[in-house]
Amino acid sequence: MPAEGAAALSADRLEPPTAGQLRRLLSAEGLRPRKSLSQNFLTDAEALDAILAAADLARGDRVVEVGPGLGVLTRRLLAAGCRVVAVELDPRLAAYLRRELDTLDRFELIEADALSLHPRDLFPGEDFKLVANIPYHITSPLLHAFLEGDRPPAIAVLLVQAEVAGRVASPPGGMSYLSVFVQNVATAEIVARVPAAAFEPAPEVDSAVLRLVRRPRPVVPPGPGREPFYRLVQAGFRQRRKQIHNALARELPVERATLDEALAACAVDGERRPQTLAVDEWACLTTQLSRALG
Repeated sequence: MPAEGAAALSADRLEPPTAGQLRRLLSAEGLRPRKSLSQNFLTDAEALDAILAAADLARGDRVVEVGPGLGVLTRRLLAAGCRVVAVELDPRLAAYLRRELDTLDRFELIEADALSLHPRDLFPGEDFKLVANIPYHITSPLLHAFLEGDRPPAIAVLLVQAEVAGRVASPPGGMSYLSVFVQNVATAEIVARVPAAAFEPAPEVDSAVLRLVRRPRPVVPPGPGREPFYRLVQAGFRQRRKQIHNALARELPVERATLDEALAACAVDGERRPQTLAVDEWACLTTQLSRALG
C-alpha cells in the first residue's frame, strides 16, 4: 500500500470526527451539508462500530457503499481489507474522496446517482455486501433497486430512519408493502438505535441500523411470479384498514367465492387485516389467485 494510503487509514482517521471537528473540516473544504441530499454526517463511534459489526466483514469482501460522504465508514471498510465501490452523487464530496482515498488499490469511486446503476454491474458475477449510511430520502427506492432481481446483496447493513427500519423489520401485525417486499428476499432485524444527536447536522428524527441477510431462496423467486405477487400485496395494502377479504374484493377483479376459496386454501381468516399476513401467506394467495391476477 502506498504511503499516502497508509496515512489515509491511520488510526486517527478511522474514528468519526466530533461535531466540532466535522464543522471545521467542512469549513476548511468549503462544504455545506445539503438537506436536499439528506447529508447528515455520522459523528458517533458506537453507531459506526455497530454498522461494521453487523456487516460481518472478512478480508476480501466486496462492499458497495452508497453515499460515502467524507469517507468515515469507507476508511473502516478499507481497513478491514474489503474491496469498496463507493457511489457518491455530490461532486464536491466526490472530489474530496478522490484526494483522500484514490491511492488505495481496493477503492473505487463512482460519481453517480446510485439509483441509476444496476447493482449486478458493480461487482459482476460476484457476491457483495451493501453497507452504508444512506441518504434517507432514497431509502425505499434504494431497497427496491438492490433487492429486486436475481442477485441481491448477501448482507445489507443500512443506517436509516428508525421509523422506516421498524416498518421493514416488522413481524406480522405491523407489516406493510415495504416489509413484505424486503422480507420476501431477506431476513430483517434492527441491531442498534441511533439518536439524532449522533449526526452533524442532526436530522429531525432518530435512526437505526438495519441488517438484512439474503434468504437462501426467496419466498417468491425472481421471474414471472413476482409481478402478480406485488400486485396482490399492493391491492391489500391500499385498503389496509379493511379485513383482507373485503380489501381484496374491492381492489381485484375476483369473484367473492373464488376469493373465499383462496383464503381457505391458505388457512387465512378473511377477517384478518392485511398487516397481519406473513410473506408466505401472501405468496400462497398469489398462487391460489394466479388465474385472476393474470
